[in-house]
Amino acid sequence: MTINKRGFASDNNSGVHPEIMKAMMEANTGHTVGYGDDIYTERATNKFYDHFGSDIDVYFVFIGTAANVLGLHAATRSWNAVICAQTAHINVDECGAPEKYNGFKLLPVETENGKLTVDLIKQNIHGRGDEHHSQPKIISITQATEMGTVYTVDEIKAIANFAHENNMYLHMDGARIANAAASLNLGFKEFTKDAGVDILSFGGTKNGMMYGEAIVFFNKKLGEDFKYIRKQGMQLASKMRFISAQFERYLTDNLWHQNASHSNRMAQLLASKVKDIPQIKITQEVEANGIFAILPSRELIEELKNEYFFYDWDESRNEIRWMCSFDTQEEDIYSFVDIIKKKLSN
Repeated sequence: MTINKRGFASDNNSGVHPEIMKAMMEANTGHTVGYGDDIYTERATNKFYDHFGSDIDVYFVFIGTAANVLGLHAATRSWNAVICAQTAHINVDECGAPEKYNGFKLLPVETENGKLTVDLIKQNIHGRGDEHHSQPKIISITQATEMGTVYTVDEIKAIANFAHENNMYLHMDGARIANAAASLNLGFKEFTKDAGVDILSFGGTKNGMMYGEAIVFFNKKLGEDFKYIRKQGMQLASKMRFISAQFERYLTDNLWHQNASHSNRMAQLLASKVKDIPQIKITQEVEANGIFAILPSRELIEELKNEYFFYDWDESRNEIRWMCSFDTQEEDIYSFVDIIKKKLSN
């Protein structure tokens, strides 16, 4: 693998946007009060108010797993259950942290495209009020999903309404929320707060930040004691200004949208170039910045990984995932597609 070469493995592999790095450097002067009682955190919080309204609570943490785990913790007890897609990050890629830390049970649901529906959720609603069964309390959806698909506003509203009618809450894992917003051509509020989401994990790392996520409570009652939960969860940053300064710049002058729109466009470009190659089958709608495809052989996959690294998705059927980032360039895609064609022609 070539060091520092842009690949298609993950938007986590990209660097930091220069404007965000500049904001961190500008925050790196003098002293300021720690633990979030500083002007940078105040300004960053106000940016969230600009997007969602001031009737919310916002808490900054280091990583997405912490945002999910602690956000879910705020609304559950150990006898509860959380319904999610089988492919959800909380089910597949968090090493069991949600269940270990919170004590609740995950109820993963098989989906074709990473998206839950009310009909799929209903299959896991049973034993309500029976002490022999874990009690479903939260439905967790991911926007954009781990399969690169995007929920519409109406789809989210339907799930939120079902959750609330059944005394449950709706959590959204928004690790790639900017990509979803750019795909929908909407602001954040329209498909979160206005659609009935109660708790949001708001991601920035995958879209040009160095590190840092936010937990946003639209149902403020759920966040009443969250400052204690965040501290016990080891996510209260002493030098919080370096998370906050990133979010302030990220949410200023639509930098978040520029980054996400670019990575989405690069995914569309890559998809358009490979869809006409008969040996490759794209398996999901390309709605954000990810492409899922079946390649003809393991040999080809391994050879391509040596040129532009990426990850397998389902090895049993040679399905891979290509992710585009805010810094993916057209030349990367043209070069990669040329390599694919040359290897297939040999």
